[in-house]
Amino acid sequence: MTYDLRRLRLKGLIVRVPKSHRYLLAPLGRRVALFMTKSFSRLVRPVLHRVDPQLPANADDPLRRAWLTCEREIDRALAQARIAA
Repeated sequence: MTYDLRRLRLKGLIVRVPKSHRYLLAPLGRRVALFMTKSFSRLVRPVLHRVDPQLPANADDPLRRAWLTCEREIDRALAQARIAA
């Protein structure tokens, strides 16, 4: 934990409250946290939804087709190497 706090402090994301063991978000830390939250909700979550294994295999999404092709090739390579998945 100390290592992580030190790294965040040195990068300017958090500041230590004097004479305590507490930390606060620095202005840059707030901006980074907001950026990461919005990136996840607007980019990562929708992309992961598109490759959801519960969706039908014949979906008309190019990302879905590419993901399924990648999964099939990995399964084929594992079968050839005789590795249990």
